[in-house]
Amino acid sequence: MTKPLSPADCQTMTDVRKGVDALDQRIVALFADRFAYMRAAARIKPDRGHVRDEDRKAQVIANARAEAERRDIPGDAVAAIWETLVEASIAYEMREFDRLKS
Repeated sequence: MTKPLSPADCQTMTDVRKGVDALDQRIVALFADRFAYMRAAARIKPDRGHVRDEDRKAQVIANARAEAERRDIPGDAVAAIWETLVEASIAYEMREFDRLKS
């Protein structure tokens, strides 16, 4: 597969779609890496009560919002995405914790 064009170099919607599809594959690969860290957390944390950490959740979402705003993209939208991501990560970590510790 050829490397997609940069957004500035796109001339057609086909160019844009190829770029978006390639980027989505990279994003999913990064999610896989992130979930691997959740598996590591499940392995490391001493008890299930440590899986949910509301202070850490708020910090992660605030960090994502700040980074979005620094990059001049909608902070509210990124914070909403991260809310979903963090909740999915917590649920995944809980399942992994139960699987590993049972």
